Amino acid sequence: MAKRADIGSKRLISLAPNAWVQWVTGNPQVRASQLLDAEFQWISRESDVIVKASSPEHSEFLILNELQLRYDQNMPQRMRNYVALAEEKYNLSAYPVLINILPPPSTVTIEDCYDKEFMGLKARQDYRVINLWEVEAELVLGQPLPPLFPFVPILFGGGSESKLRSAVQALRADQTLNQLEPLLAFFASFVLAMQRGLGGFPHERLHQEEIPLIQQIMRWDMTVLRESPWYQEILQEGLAQGIEQGIEQGIEQGIEQGIKQERRGSLERILKLRFSEIPVEISVRIQALTLEQLEELMATALTVNSLDEFSEHLPN
Repeated sequence: MAKRADIGSKRLISLAPNAWVQWVTGNPQVRASQLLDAEFQWISRESDVIVKASSPEHSEFLILNELQLRYDQNMPQRMRNYVALAEEKYNLSAYPVLINILPPPSTVTIEDCYDKEFMGLKARQDYRVINLWEVEAELVLGQPLPPLFPFVPILFGGGSESKLRSAVQALRADQTLNQLEPLLAFFASFVLAMQRGLGGFPHERLHQEEIPLIQQIMRWDMTVLRESPWYQEILQEGLAQGIEQGIEQGIEQGIEQGIKQERRGSLERILKLRFSEIPVEISVRIQALTLEQLEELMATALTVNSLDEFSEHLPN
């Protein structure tokens, strides 16, 4: 059996724990000593990582890392619970950090504290918020900060060819990092898909003429990608969009049709990103696919070398 690929939050932070804790705290004197168990009786998620750290000023303390694909409006209460459980379990003060990978809709406000009053009693929990799309790619590559290399396409100014090539070269130069290259390729393509179909990012982005760059300088490994919790969250996000579209149609059949329509759109976007225009014949055949066939062909579209090869996988 192949070894399980590990490109989740804990694996990323473990690549350079000292650089990570200094970055999230903004304190160059902080040192990481140990990655602790982040599982509690009521909370267990791959995005939770607890690092035991120390500094001359604060002695030993905990750094609670919560990495989210997109900000969830329930995060303030979750962060409050996270801090309380960690401090009780390890009897150390905690510095909580929320890292958001992709920007939320413009209607969503990202909160940096939990603040509630009930019957004259107040509860408050502050936490630091880091939005990756606001982080300078130049800073990450120059510092360097290896745990953030796979996210370079998402970072501010990270959509240029030079930045992508720098990130790929850095990953390939270190055997402990090269497994992360497919994750970098995945986020680069996802940024492009968002740009064309979902509005993109509020900073410099990859341009249409740079699309072949992803194919040229990066390797695709779906076995590795499927192990990423962010890959699974993106798939689930698409499913939720399909269900929502079906509800708007007002009929039960619309739920399945909404999901299929979203999958068709995603599949065609991937093919266009990789091979530019899609022949009408292939587009028509995609429209006739079942939901199960669409799911299977999503991975195929990312791994084939040509449209002809892709068409060979299409049902007759």
